[in-house]
Amino acid sequence: MRRLIECVPNFSEGRDKSKVDALIQTMSKVPGVWVLDHEMDADHNRCVITLAGEPDAVAEAAILGTGKAMELIDMNEHKGAHPRVGATDVVPFIPVDGITLEDCVALARNVGQEIWKRYRIPIFFYEAAATRPDRVNLENVRRGQFEGMKEELKKNHDRQPDVGEPKMHPSAGVTVVGARKFLVAYNVNLNTPDVSIANKIAKAIRFSSGGLRYVKSMGVELKARNLAQVSINLTDYEQTPMHRVYEMVKREAQRYGAVPVGSEIVGLVPKKAIEMAADYFLQLENFSPSQVFENKLAAALSGLGAEPTATPGGGSVSAFAAALAAALGQMVAGLSRKKKSQVLHVDKLSEHLDALRREANALTEAIDRDAASYDAVMTAFKLPQGNSAEIAKREETIQTATKGAAEVPLKVAERAVALFERLGQLETIAAASMKSDLKVARLMAEAGARGAIANVEINLDGIADTAYVTAKRRAVTELRDKLSATALA
Repeated sequence: MRRLIECVPNFSEGRDKSKVDALIQTMSKVPGVWVLDHEMDADHNRCVITLAGEPDAVAEAAILGTGKAMELIDMNEHKGAHPRVGATDVVPFIPVDGITLEDCVALARNVGQEIWKRYRIPIFFYEAAATRPDRVNLENVRRGQFEGMKEELKKNHDRQPDVGEPKMHPSAGVTVVGARKFLVAYNVNLNTPDVSIANKIAKAIRFSSGGLRYVKSMGVELKARNLAQVSINLTDYEQTPMHRVYEMVKREAQRYGAVPVGSEIVGLVPKKAIEMAADYFLQLENFSPSQVFENKLAAALSGLGAEPTATPGGGSVSAFAAALAAALGQMVAGLSRKKKSQVLHVDKLSEHLDALRREANALTEAIDRDAASYDAVMTAFKLPQGNSAEIAKREETIQTATKGAAEVPLKVAERAVALFERLGQLETIAAASMKSDLKVARLMAEAGARGAIANVEINLDGIADTAYVTAKRRAVTELRDKLSATALA
């Protein structure tokens, strides 16, 4: 299974492009690592570089980047608007695919140990990797910044690092390493240079001061642009989305005679976060991510058996065909209810639209489930059969996996037949101009149903449980009869 993580190291250099390029070059040379993005900010004097790839490769790249930053950046000379405690200020690991947050915690702990071992830079752990409750929040760890921490490490036992000696590296300071969910760095710029206004707004919106959950914020002076900025970190953009934060900043700014003049995203942002904002500001009715072209294309590519491998195969393609039928049905229902000629059917069309959206999502998920069920069968056939016990265990596992491989397409067939029937109901209230689209949708639903049924039957041939096979064949016959009863001309 593919294992992917993201790492977003923040370095205390945002003005010298040659140094940032050197950091990127050092990290990108590790095989299996992609540098997806980098941002430089002269006012903050900070750069954010986004890495992705296999966990071990990304971990090594982050370690090497920390070493290169130690060579290039002297914190004794560093000045910038953003809080910082080290040349490599913070190194967060974020799970993406096939890996858990707990896995990222273990990775962060190992990386912290390795940074100290190689470069003698003391390490603090934060967020999910924190070893103490008071170090979960990054602002607590960075309190006092480089200059203040240098003095506190000498005398305050509570400020000792998690890894390494209780003193800063002479030039690189300390590094904070952690594991967390996807964070959106989102800043709102105001039409005033008065940073006190930005600080008041930041206090009003951040969770620690009684504001919005999952929001961390502070006021920053952007001297180069003669603006004040509300600098924001969203630690869970799904629970507290960007548009809600922007609206609250806008409302708070009005109290002080200010208005936002723009906002910015630092680094990368999940597509879902943008979709949520678009849905809110455009006031889209019944918006679904499945309406986004790139999402639909990605679903299509994942469902098509384009590679010379056994999966995804016919079962996945059957689910994909039915999912396309549901998506096309959504289009018909959505456009029909906007037409004056169908005003009497608006409520019913809306019901169909919601149901079709749910079906499209469920069938899209079935694409991967079908592939996984087939992979389970192949894995079972590879089990050892050196003695009678192993042979029996292998046969039992094969039978269980094969039943699973029959159940997934059976569920797809049931959904596709119900979808075929729903699309037929929709025909009586849809706009006349869209009947050809609806016919195509029903043809795709029928194809998905019949393809899924074929996959059920081929798996039933390999199952020894006769009662199980009889019951499933009866279910298949009933589904075929439903299709025949309302067959298309």
